Amino acid sequence: MAASIPSPAVLVLEDGSRYRGRAYGAEGRTVGEAVFSTGMTGYQETLTDPSYAGQIVLQTAPHIGNTGMNDEDMESSKIWVAGYIVRDPSRVVSNFRSERSLDDDLVASGVVGISGIDTRAVTRHLRSAGAMRAGIFSGADAALSDGEQLELVRSGVEMAGQNLSGAVSTQERYEVPATGERIGSVAVLDLGVKTSTLNFLAERGFDVIVLPQTVTAEEILELEPSALFFSNGPGDPGASDHHVELLRTVLRADVPYFGICFGNQLLGRALGFGTYKLPFGHRGINQPVIDVSTGRVEITAHNHGFAVDAPLHEVSDSAEGFGRVEVSHYDLNDNVVEGLNCLDIPAFSVQYHPESAAGPHDANYLFDRFRDMVLARTSASEATEAPEAPDASENDATDGDQN
Repeated sequence: MAASIPSPAVLVLEDGSRYRGRAYGAEGRTVGEAVFSTGMTGYQETLTDPSYAGQIVLQTAPHIGNTGMNDEDMESSKIWVAGYIVRDPSRVVSNFRSERSLDDDLVASGVVGISGIDTRAVTRHLRSAGAMRAGIFSGADAALSDGEQLELVRSGVEMAGQNLSGAVSTQERYEVPATGERIGSVAVLDLGVKTSTLNFLAERGFDVIVLPQTVTAEEILELEPSALFFSNGPGDPGASDHHVELLRTVLRADVPYFGICFGNQLLGRALGFGTYKLPFGHRGINQPVIDVSTGRVEITAHNHGFAVDAPLHEVSDSAEGFGRVEVSHYDLNDNVVEGLNCLDIPAFSVQYHPESAAGPHDANYLFDRFRDMVLARTSASEATEAPEAPDASENDATDGDQN
C-alpha cells in the first residue's frame, strides 16, 4: 500500500513572504517567532529544549529525522517548539536507539510543521531581515486566504517583552542527589532548565535543588545552599525584573553564582548592564567563542536571541555595587558578549550551553570551574570560622611565671 501524500502547507512570515510545502507532524495552524538552528545533529535535544518555547524552529540541516526519537535524549518532559520547519524529513528511521519516529512525536505533541520548502532561502531571508513572527498553516487552515493567514501572523505576540519563565518552569521543588563525591548543594532556579545540566551539576558533587521560578530570595537563603545557579530559558530578560532583584539579594548574601544563557543575561542586568535583542540570534552547536583568559577558541552550543550590552576588552565597575566585572567570553562571528566574570564576588556566567548534550563538549570545563569556585569559597569560610590556636610564646611565658 502506497504511503499517503502529505497535505499542502504554507509558511507565512510577517513581512508577507510565503513558502509552500507539505504538512509535517500535526495539521492545523501555529504562530510564533521564526528562528533557525544551524546544528547538523541533535534535533531531539533542540525540540525538547524549553528555551525554544514560543518559537517556530527551522533546521538548516537538510535531512531530519533519520535517527528517530528516544526517551534517553529528552532534555525535558516534552517538545517545546511552537512549530517546525524542515526540508527533507526522513522516510525511514534507522538507529538502534530509536524508539519511535520524529513524525510520530510531532503528531502526538500537536506540533504543526512544514516540509519540502527551500530552507536555505528562508534562512538567508531571516539573516537579512531578522527573526520575525511567522505562521504555519496546513489542513483546513491552508485554505484560508493569504490575507487571513497574514493577519493571524501579525496579530501574534512579539518575543521582545515576553516573560515565558512561568510557562516552562517546574511547578514544584524537586531534588537530584549528587552522583559524584558530595561537596554541597546548589539551588537551581528553573527558568527552562535542561536535564543534562542537572546531571552535570550532580556529577560535580552537588545535591541539586530545583526550584520554581516563583521562589523568593528569602526562600533560597533559608535553604543555605552552597551555591546558586540560574538556568537557560525563553523570553526577554528585560521582562524578568523579579529574577533580577532575587539574584541581587542572593549575591549580596555572598552566595557563589553560576548562570548560563538566560542566567547570563540576568546576571548582566543584576550587575547594572542592559540587554538587547539580536537581529536573528545564535542557535546551533557550532558557534566559535573565545575564552579571553586563555585565548582558547571553543566551539559551543547556543540558543539565544538576546544578549548583554557590556564593553569588551576592559574591566567595568558594576553600577549596582558588585565591584569589578569583565567580559570573559565573546563570539568570534559578531563580537557578542558570551560570558561575564565578577572579580570581587564569586559569580560568573556564560551565554551558551556548556552541557552541550548533542555536542560539542568544549565548554564542559565550566562545570568544573563552578565546583572549584564553590570549594574555594567553602574552604575560605571554614578557615574564617575556625577558632584561633593559642599562641605558643604566650604559653611559654605563662609557664615561666608559674615556675
